[in-house]
Amino acid sequence: MKRSLKRRLQEGTVIAGEGYLFELERRGYLQAGSFVPEVALANPDALKQTYRDFMNAGSDVVLAFTYNAHREKMRIIGKEDLLEPLNRSAIRLAKEVAKEHPVEEALVAGNISNTNIFDPDDESSKNQVREMFAEMAQWSKEEDVDFINGETFYYHEEAEIALEEILKKDLPAVITLGLMGENILRDGYTVEESCKILSEKGALVVGMNCFRGPDTMQPYIAKIRNHVTGYVGALPIPYRTSNEHPTFFNLPDGGCSCHLPTETTFPTALDPLYHNRYELAEWAKEAKGIGVNYIGLCCGASPAMLRAVSEAVGKETINSPYSPDMEKHFLFGKDKTLKEHNVGYRFKA
Repeated sequence: MKRSLKRRLQEGTVIAGEGYLFELERRGYLQAGSFVPEVALANPDALKQTYRDFMNAGSDVVLAFTYNAHREKMRIIGKEDLLEPLNRSAIRLAKEVAKEHPVEEALVAGNISNTNIFDPDDESSKNQVREMFAEMAQWSKEEDVDFINGETFYYHEEAEIALEEILKKDLPAVITLGLMGENILRDGYTVEESCKILSEKGALVVGMNCFRGPDTMQPYIAKIRNHVTGYVGALPIPYRTSNEHPTFFNLPDGGCSCHLPTETTFPTALDPLYHNRYELAEWAKEAKGIGVNYIGLCCGASPAMLRAVSEAVGKETINSPYSPDMEKHFLFGKDKTLKEHNVGYRFKA
């Protein structure tokens, strides 16, 4: 029998693989810029394989890829009529893959996200946001998801609206915030204040996702952990953000030898700025060590990175048999049958 999210949290760390947005753009099935997940209708097999790859890398959750699949984004690209079919398709594909898990069926989460139209000084924008969240939550409910993930909110009040609409459907809520470069939510709340309120109002998990790498997210996760009695989540991006450049939106690459078509490396020239999988694994150990319960990676993450994170917190994944083992490598291995004239040449190669 499939355990609920709450039970899994009670029994240990939950791994949540995100990052489909960048991964599907990298695979060639999504347009950078608009970042609308049309792949759920245009290339369902590609989406299923991405779901599968992250699940096999350790994700306990198959997150329906409906990030940015809200009415405003679909209106901008002239495809508002496809909104409901896209949302339902993304969830149904996630459910198909979740059933493939050979040990325990994965959880399936609906997904609602920042709208980019929320304006704290415009009541009509708040009503629009609520209507968008309500319909997406309703489709998730009708498609029988296990919980809904509301993510990447940089306004506290927008996150509150998302939580309210999820709870109206009697579904568990995971709510995570995106903290921009000013180190405070755009309506003046600190992330720890916001998370405390959201937790007290009924969110099962609160925390942060996206925008920041481990180095610039973890100090705020520690503050959240100290302010919240419930479950805490952390899903950083796998890029080397710094105190000077705390988010990936303005992350520079001093070694770039070409003229970029965009003002910054975001979103399509971030490749040289990755953390390696071992750094991400060390972060995961640190996060678990301070009591973070819901751990994952966000935009830019690969399945191999997520597998390293999963294994770092003590999980064996479906694809753990493919984790690195250099024992038999012709240059760097230690197998006694390897040729010494090659092994001895490893630092000259």
